[in-house]
Amino acid sequence: MEHVNEKINTSEKLTGGVDKNAKIAVLCGGMSNEREVSLRSGKNVLAALQRLGYKNAEIVDATKEAVEKLLDGGYDFAYNTLHGKYGEDGCIQGLLEILGIRYTGCDVKSSAICMDKEMTKNVLKAAGLNIIKSVCIKYDENLNVEKAVEGLKFPLMVKPSAEGSSIGMSKVDNIDELKEALRVAQKSDKKILLEEYLQGKSITVGVLEDVNKNETFATPILEFRTKTLWYDFEAKYTEGMTEFILPAELSDTLTDEIKKMAVHAHKACDCSGVSRVDFLVYNNIPYVLEINTNPGMTDLSDLPAQARAMGIDYDNLVQLVLNTALK
Repeated sequence: MEHVNEKINTSEKLTGGVDKNAKIAVLCGGMSNEREVSLRSGKNVLAALQRLGYKNAEIVDATKEAVEKLLDGGYDFAYNTLHGKYGEDGCIQGLLEILGIRYTGCDVKSSAICMDKEMTKNVLKAAGLNIIKSVCIKYDENLNVEKAVEGLKFPLMVKPSAEGSSIGMSKVDNIDELKEALRVAQKSDKKILLEEYLQGKSITVGVLEDVNKNETFATPILEFRTKTLWYDFEAKYTEGMTEFILPAELSDTLTDEIKKMAVHAHKACDCSGVSRVDFLVYNNIPYVLEINTNPGMTDLSDLPAQARAMGIDYDNLVQLVLNTALK
């Protein structure tokens, strides 16, 4: 595994694999709450593919009408830049498998696992990885909220179990705030994760695979310090709202531990191709928060910055991820 300060010689590390004449559908947009972010990712990826010489790449907006286009389009590959429901939860992956179109990144099973925060935590815990104390509840108006949080200490983070980009999330300090936060969160998902809030360092680690060399490796660790209470939607997608420290200000020992944990989490959830593992470091102990199976590829996204810090520019990152469709 590469040390945090080492660079990759991309001319040696990265090679092509997908035929330049292949017809590629860049899947983006879609029907989730993250549609606009996905469109930005897709636009950037298409431009990179064209610079790489893939002249038969084109955008496919993954709405219901996309099924017919995928059926009739004669696509060899799909480059998945969808975020959130239907694109990151195994749905589009299942459709592509039925249609016989090879696609980038994680498969049906790993996508479904990692989209569900409760399921992810269960798998990570079974794999021996540190997770923050939490409970998962099914929301309804008759829920006994006081009983639901017995054994948890305030403040709490309230998270829709199957939602991305911090949509529907809240930090609450008491029962009254929790009740209101649950009403907000249930608009995104009736299953809601309640997790103890720890004040620590928020960091994220990309995990990439070089299918030509059968290698799985972690990127440098990115630390983010936000102007908001946590790394919410505004902080993620509004320029100037977050300070990024790359590489993160961590000891070499802790850096190596976290990178190994990221690869361990990626493999424990049976991820493939690419993922991004989010952590919180509290009292020098790293806790895995969640795994993103289709990291953003916008101008402000974490994964391109992490890859760049180890010598992989945006176009080479796109090539690396495209090659995962060959698996």
